[in-house]
Amino acid sequence: MAEITAALVKELREVSGAGMMDCKKALGETGGDMDAAVDWLRTKGLATAAKKAGRTAAEGLVGVATSGTRGAAVEVNSETDFVAKNDQFQAFVRDVTALALDSNANDIAVLAAAPMGEGSVQDKLTANIATIGENQSLRRVKTLSVNEGAVVSYVHNAAAPGMGKIGVLVALEGNANAGAIEALGKQLAMHIAAASPSALHEEGLDEALVSRERAIAMEKAAESGKPADVVEKMVNGAIAKFRKENALLSQVFVMDNKTKIADVVAAAAKDAGGSIALVDYVRFQLGEGIERETSDFAAEVAAASGIPQPV
Repeated sequence: MAEITAALVKELREVSGAGMMDCKKALGETGGDMDAAVDWLRTKGLATAAKKAGRTAAEGLVGVATSGTRGAAVEVNSETDFVAKNDQFQAFVRDVTALALDSNANDIAVLAAAPMGEGSVQDKLTANIATIGENQSLRRVKTLSVNEGAVVSYVHNAAAPGMGKIGVLVALEGNANAGAIEALGKQLAMHIAAASPSALHEEGLDEALVSRERAIAMEKAAESGKPADVVEKMVNGAIAKFRKENALLSQVFVMDNKTKIADVVAAAAKDAGGSIALVDYVRFQLGEGIERETSDFAAEVAAASGIPQPV
């Protein structure tokens, strides 16, 4: 019987795509025989994860969790929306979000390597891929905390408590009463879900994003045929408007469509008779930025059968 070394387990993981503990068990069951171990994993339905790893995963769930002055948001992707309704998948999202909250994780690689069950988070995810039958991935994680006040969460299009298509965290620092902070946090979180700000302050906007917007504004203004000084004013006005509309504190509150968010926070603090400051936020929208695969099924069938396609 061959010795079950870490190197042997690693080799089996690379070959099969199964989790560490499953590979270790397979080698133990087969006396360290690599081929037999692969067959053992296949019979258990655990050697299929690697084949699925290349498929696009842009569906899934965003999970959020809070505990007083702390909050965490995690995005876990799957290939289809159907998996988001799977109890096993939802349990994983719930557990990994709670783990992120407990560990203050802000690095997805660190979270993936964190202990979960008999292995790591990644091991558990690999096992889920094999048993559920779809590629899945941990995409991103973010935690927030304040010294005094609260981190408040909101989920839009919830599939289950604490998870859905859009997850938002709002960090409010202050000594106002907890009820006032919670109520304001919920309103701000719903605003963030709807308005999708790009930064907290205007100064925090990505300058590359602003530069692209400036180039567009310049092209539009130049088409007006007006003098250069007028064109410059038009561009500067467009950029000032862009900054205000994309920075959270200067956005107009969606609830009344007239009050700036900074003024909403100030009014809530005044009414509560204490201090409240909006210091940070997180907004994760499921699949944003992922290039999704598309296919023309009719064209594929026609091509396979030799039917010419219209041009």
